Amino acid sequence: MTDFPGAPTDPTAPREGRPLRVLAAMSGGVDSAVAAARAAEAGHEVTGVHLALSANPQSFRTGARGCCTIEDSRDARRAADVIGVPFYVWDLAERFRQDVIDDFVAEYAAGRTPNPCLRCNEKIKFAALLDKAVGLGFDAVCTGHYAKIVETADGGRELHRAADWAKDQSYVLGVLDARQLAHAMFPLGDTETTKDEIRAEAERRGLAVARKPDSHDICFIADGDTQGFLAKHLGTAEGDIVDTEGTKVGTHSGAYGFTVGQRKGLRIGHPAADGKPRYVLDISPVDNTVTVGPAEALDVVALTAVKPRWCGQVPEGPAEYTAQLRAHGGEVPVTAELADGELRVRLARPARGIAPGQAVVLYDGTRVVGSATIATTERAAVSAV
Repeated sequence: MTDFPGAPTDPTAPREGRPLRVLAAMSGGVDSAVAAARAAEAGHEVTGVHLALSANPQSFRTGARGCCTIEDSRDARRAADVIGVPFYVWDLAERFRQDVIDDFVAEYAAGRTPNPCLRCNEKIKFAALLDKAVGLGFDAVCTGHYAKIVETADGGRELHRAADWAKDQSYVLGVLDARQLAHAMFPLGDTETTKDEIRAEAERRGLAVARKPDSHDICFIADGDTQGFLAKHLGTAEGDIVDTEGTKVGTHSGAYGFTVGQRKGLRIGHPAADGKPRYVLDISPVDNTVTVGPAEALDVVALTAVKPRWCGQVPEGPAEYTAQLRAHGGEVPVTAELADGELRVRLARPARGIAPGQAVVLYDGTRVVGSATIATTERAAVSAV
């Protein structure tokens, strides 16, 4: 890992009236490159850094899947050269393996469905990276996320949805606390620009990544085969697929290969008695059983979430919010209350396919209140799982 020469020993808090020392996390994609360019254009003292998160990176990406390849590192370096800022590569592969990949595997083994992007933001980009940046005297970490930070009258900072809700990524940033927000910068979240306009801006700036495909899915599973990835780590273990009456309707090679709400890939072989599709309702790692049933059995009316993280002040008493329950899901009106360290949420209308391990992110208007990990759900048609 390369340190920056001449960095002060004490962190300096951001102050108005002077350029900030900004560490721009550059993945090698167009969003982070434009974010770094905008920060530099605004007059800040920007240094680019690429996070090497793979112990054995590939030379080239597989289409639009994955990231963190040698090619991505080179693309980030070329973008930094065009912008005219210093550039470094930091090796965080071991930390990423421990905090993100191992956690991902363990959660699936326990029958839960994690979101590795939230864990990466919490543990890597705004913990390991931010802590090192602040220790080296940087004021802020800049990323290409689509979200907005709003300064409050008392000098605090709030996390809000991006100006363009279609690209908003505040859901995966809901794990950031007040200290982390104080040192975060999201230059793409304040403007209502489309992705095509971001690419056009990159071209105007001479950035070669202007037409580079976006990465998607899970970055450390480049081929998109999540089940195959888990099988390599967890092995195979044949188990039963049963209906809500406990009748065996099929078999599987590992309960970890399923997620609540899944319809495709069940390979049950024959339709239900009513002829309607069946969905995964429950995953039991204890007896390696997967339970399937009708879509209406997925309706969740309440949930309990653990490990809450607040983007500002901890809320007191029950209050009404909207909640986002999946990375690409819509909002649901809810009543939520923190009790005994757990977040208890009741939905104003049922939502389907909500799985333990996913995050519930609370909003007050466009402001992100906080995030917690779903532990249990209460369903309208079946008892809690």
